[in-house]
Amino acid sequence: MKKHLLITASIIALALVHEPIAVAKSNTQSITNGRLDRTILPIADPIPPVSKVLDVRNAKAPPRFEVKAPNGAPNVLLVLLDDLGFAGTSSFGGPVATPTFERIANEGVRYNNFHTTAVCSPTRAALKSGRNHHVNNMGAIIETGTAFPGNTGQIPNNVAPVAEMLRLNGYATAAFGKWHETAAWEASVAGPFDRWPTHQGFDKFYGFLGGETNQWSPFIYDGTHPVELPNDPNYHFLTDMTDQAVAWIKYQKALTPEKPFFTYFAPGAVHAPHHVPKEWTARWQGKFDQGWDKLREEILARQIANGTVPKETKLAPKPEAIPAWDTLSADEKRLYARQAEVFAAFVDMTDHEVGRVIKAIEDIGQLDNTLVIFVYGDNGTSAEGGRNGMFSEMTYFNGVQETVPDMLKVLDKWGGPETYPHMAAGWAVAYDTPYQWTKQVGSDHGGTKVGMAVRWPKGFKTKGELRTQFHHVVDVAPTILEAAGLPEPKVVNGVKQWPMDGVSMAYSFDDAKAKDRHTTQYFEMFGNRAIYQDGWYARTIHRAPWEMKPRRPLADDIWELYDTRADFSLVNDLSQQQPKKLKELQALFIKEAEKNHVLPIDDRVVERINAELVGRPDLMAGRTSLTLAQGMTGMSENVFLNIKNKSKTITAELDIPENGANGVIIAQGGRFGGWSLYVKDGKPAYTYNFLGLNSYTISSQEALPKGKTKLVFDFAYDGGGLGKGGLGTLSVDGRKLAEGRIEKTQPMIFSADETADVGIDSATPVVVGIGEGAKTRFTGKIEKVTVEVK
Repeated sequence: MKKHLLITASIIALALVHEPIAVAKSNTQSITNGRLDRTILPIADPIPPVSKVLDVRNAKAPPRFEVKAPNGAPNVLLVLLDDLGFAGTSSFGGPVATPTFERIANEGVRYNNFHTTAVCSPTRAALKSGRNHHVNNMGAIIETGTAFPGNTGQIPNNVAPVAEMLRLNGYATAAFGKWHETAAWEASVAGPFDRWPTHQGFDKFYGFLGGETNQWSPFIYDGTHPVELPNDPNYHFLTDMTDQAVAWIKYQKALTPEKPFFTYFAPGAVHAPHHVPKEWTARWQGKFDQGWDKLREEILARQIANGTVPKETKLAPKPEAIPAWDTLSADEKRLYARQAEVFAAFVDMTDHEVGRVIKAIEDIGQLDNTLVIFVYGDNGTSAEGGRNGMFSEMTYFNGVQETVPDMLKVLDKWGGPETYPHMAAGWAVAYDTPYQWTKQVGSDHGGTKVGMAVRWPKGFKTKGELRTQFHHVVDVAPTILEAAGLPEPKVVNGVKQWPMDGVSMAYSFDDAKAKDRHTTQYFEMFGNRAIYQDGWYARTIHRAPWEMKPRRPLADDIWELYDTRADFSLVNDLSQQQPKKLKELQALFIKEAEKNHVLPIDDRVVERINAELVGRPDLMAGRTSLTLAQGMTGMSENVFLNIKNKSKTITAELDIPENGANGVIIAQGGRFGGWSLYVKDGKPAYTYNFLGLNSYTISSQEALPKGKTKLVFDFAYDGGGLGKGGLGTLSVDGRKLAEGRIEKTQPMIFSADETADVGIDSATPVVVGIGEGAKTRFTGKIEKVTVEVK
């Protein structure tokens, strides 16, 4: 308190000094009656007094002005897991013990009516800004941005994130793990960096920019600088990011113990790929042999027993596309059970790593005054694995269905570095019990409702209680501001702010019977849409996650009506009994949609991945060639020339040393899809890796000549649609060396985070057998490489 009074006295002194000076007026507006005006950020420094003293020995320095957080402001730990639905924790009846989440819930409060937006980027933007996802231009994930307001994928300046508000109010801030909020065309070293984490309020960032990463071989940044991974066969990103977070928290409190921190800990787990060390997977062997139907029943029984859901809650019917477990073949059961074991192990490991962060805060004596907000999923569990699951998740984005026999061949490797797996959708429905639907379905609680708990001993007294008030991710930012004693700013960095759509949840911390303050909320995702108001819920199911096309035109959608106060699991459709109420809510949806830039609704999915089809900004827009130089690495698919579904020519101007050369000249993608032009044993070759399922190689039997030479690979696309094959030809200095067929190509995407690289194939290799990482580095000299499309 003494420090607080001293700071206040210093501010008053500075304000008095400047009062007579006209030019100081705007600067002193940040100080009113000795108090900082925190509604305009950043808080302006007072203009220093004009000194008339000649000799510094005879002068007294004015007090130093420093913006500090309000006295007693808590640290904040915001944990956001990925792709884990309502039944993801043991506290919410799930099959995996989650002691870290249970601790937070038992020492604080948990919420059984907390909602997300149904997919990644929109939830994250809404969570940290307190504004609805379309207001953030995040109508869907950033890779599916369009040209329409509400869906561009480019966060506007008038929705400053809470991290920036806290930073400008004296907090230390850091983000670890998954970001997925940088506009697709801005994710390169060319920037702009406005929507990178370190320009969105975070002093420190250690993680990956995209929607998912290979946990064994991620492409990660420290700030804006790519990180070179250690040569460690046991490396796993989840452990690495936890180590980084623990170190940063301890470092901050060692040097600035009075300064509160805001840590955003957002693992890519348990989003696909489900990558887990074998020692974690071994714990779950044989524990899912009962199948998903029995598992749903077991989960609901536990949810009723521990009070998570009302006693009368019924199990919603599974989607028709999900087969009954008892109808499956022995091979299907064996495959699907293994997928569930690996996923459970991923949940297990993730909860453990979050526990390490919390233990670190406890070890330095900061846990009691740390507001822990634990959101156990940015949406429901993912059903993007479809009926069978996937050895390589990239097959989903390219419309390829994997077969059970093929996946059984790699069953013993499931979850390891040689797989990029996802599980069958039946398990997703189980982890979203008692609801029917899953991630992507923004019009069902299975897609939007997740486990959530809050702990803050110095802020509220309640322990181990359930809260049933309706809340949404937009309520997190206002809650943090209230806990920190900070107002919602009106202006941030010179930009007038869109008022927060969320409300603080603090009113409910110590009052289980408090009346709901978040009474209206719209939902929309890829055409699935709903509206909530005072317990009533109207919705339409426009498409399922495994359906590439909508079920019917938007205007023909069939709407349903539920009273969530009496129907927790949405099984009793009242649309026929109360058509007037349904019509009223449909009109409310349109009103909210207009206000929040939801219209026009875009129900396209895979098509939106291609910038050319939807008109979003594209660094390569209108270009047919790209010239690169040695050392240019880390180019994500969204900032590289799109070579898919068309003919291309790669021209490499090389200088081959006397002893020959080896290594990669240029590569895009990796083990689970991509292409590479390289030299092996002195001989040039081109390999097209189709989703890790098939590989096509065109290679020369003749070594490249020494000295300066021009190597050309030409691909003549067959045409006639997407994903077709073509003829590939290798030539050197105008002379043909080899040619061959590439029977099929990937139509939409190579990878979520593998990059295009010149002179090396970073992360996982496109070509198995020529080494990985540094071992693929080209040993000759690359003058330049030109990629052209026709």
